[in-house]
Amino acid sequence: MQLSKQQIDYCMECGVCTGSCPVAMDLEGFSPRQMIKRTLDEPEEDILQSKDIWACLSCSRCSDRCPVEIDFPAFIRTYRNKARQAENVPKLSHHGMFHTITSIQAKGVKQDRIAWAKQAGKISEKGEYFYFTGCITYYDVAFQYLDLHMIESAKNNLLLLNKLGIEPVISNDECCCGHDAFWCGDDDTFLTLARKNIETIAATGAKTVIFGCPEGYAMFREAYTDQLGPLPFEIVHITEFLAKELPGADISFKTGSTRTVTYQDPCRLGRRSGVYDAPRDLISLVPGTLLSEMEHNRENAVCCGTTAWMECSTCSKVMQIKRLKEAEAVGAQTIITACPKCQIHLTCATKNTNHDIDIIDLASYLADNIE
Repeated sequence: MQLSKQQIDYCMECGVCTGSCPVAMDLEGFSPRQMIKRTLDEPEEDILQSKDIWACLSCSRCSDRCPVEIDFPAFIRTYRNKARQAENVPKLSHHGMFHTITSIQAKGVKQDRIAWAKQAGKISEKGEYFYFTGCITYYDVAFQYLDLHMIESAKNNLLLLNKLGIEPVISNDECCCGHDAFWCGDDDTFLTLARKNIETIAATGAKTVIFGCPEGYAMFREAYTDQLGPLPFEIVHITEFLAKELPGADISFKTGSTRTVTYQDPCRLGRRSGVYDAPRDLISLVPGTLLSEMEHNRENAVCCGTTAWMECSTCSKVMQIKRLKEAEAVGAQTIITACPKCQIHLTCATKNTNHDIDIIDLASYLADNIE
């Protein structure tokens, strides 16, 4: 990403990005503006050896507020591939397990991605709608130690689609969207995955792809089109789809006791994709639900603390605990989110602490309250 002279001049006199950055608030010395300055003032080799190059969460809180529209996450990503080549690599979470799974998928490993779907509802081999599963099946296995059963989110998305009379295509040939490889500077793996996914979906004849994960949706919407051109199908996040279709459907929700919830805006669905109202509209469909907004919400929402399964640190935990405290401060007993990683990371933060608050996904909240 090339910055214009005008952008650079304004940038050097500003500090909005650093004041907005959740990492800068807790990681001493980190500053988006200073990172840009270093790329101008110092030899590139020095920047490529910096650990700060991996600290950015790509949450876009800085670029969303930037007066001269610098996309700092895109800017820093241009250096990550070069950093990898210079043997400066990020510290991977969970011993690099998820990055290994991604690379195996890029090599064409045989998968069984539809067993869960056959048990949970009705699916098709060809049709108008394609449901993009993403990596949630792998998360289901990995995070049961947190008492999380991540596949329930996908099952409930399928249940809701079936309730609307839709039997989506779910394919064994689908693979990881490439989000983590992309943001870790592994461009070769990302492009391999992207091409495989476009080819797989196009072969089913699907006209619309529905995403349960904000990362997959954002990748197709931004990176796929930027790197590979226009997509041969429409894309929509399931919250947008359900917010449009559920109100007019013959589906009733239980009337129960009043409950106070709050909503965690995922970075990829909110700031990067502009979807704020649809999840809130869906929450309001359940009678007795009181949505109490956290101090930082919508475009000002705070990231769940880590991204692309890398650089999970003390800084990440501080951010997560702050978020839990924000939810508790508005009287919420439950945090609802539309992102599997937000659910995982915030749930992890509740373990071994005194924060007693449920973190659940939106699809399950809706499905559990159907009459």
